[in-house]
Amino acid sequence: MSNKIHKRQHHSNFAFKIITIMHDNPLLPIIRNPYKILEKAGLKSGQNVLEVGCGPGFFTIPAAHIVGKEGKVYAVDTHPLAIERVQNKINKAGINNVSLIHANASETGLPDQSINLAFMFGLPYIQGGLDSLLTEMYRIFKPGAILAFQKSRGSKEKLIKEVQQKGFSYLDKKGRILIFKKES
Repeated sequence: MSNKIHKRQHHSNFAFKIITIMHDNPLLPIIRNPYKILEKAGLKSGQNVLEVGCGPGFFTIPAAHIVGKEGKVYAVDTHPLAIERVQNKINKAGINNVSLIHANASETGLPDQSINLAFMFGLPYIQGGLDSLLTEMYRIFKPGAILAFQKSRGSKEKLIKEVQQKGFSYLDKKGRILIFKKES
């Protein structure tokens, strides 16, 4: 059993390192501008924002710049290397409006009604399942908060239906980003 766990962790670390190489490539922001993507998602100055699955932090620092000193970015990931990598990046950049959460996004530990917007980009699957994640988002969202979900695979219609069943209204599609709003 412990050999299986070791192999799974090794595979997870290897996959994370490959993602880091891709996301830290200086050409990627030219091809996939994180500021433009985050603005499409609805990020604005002064917001409290949750980044679900921050990975190596491709969106974290741009999100911190967009929300500014009056806002806050909570970056959550289950992988310890992700948290370590993002911590190093925010330290190096001198950013102090990012809080890292090493946890499953369905158990953030954030206070009720504390988040204006959450974004999920590039997640092939959601650890713990979409249902439990949406329950947590509904709990931590302020009334009218926005959920921005970049669709990676599967049926758009099925995803919209699942999100709507958890108390969110589908508002719009901006590129590959589906925008939902918490119903009051």
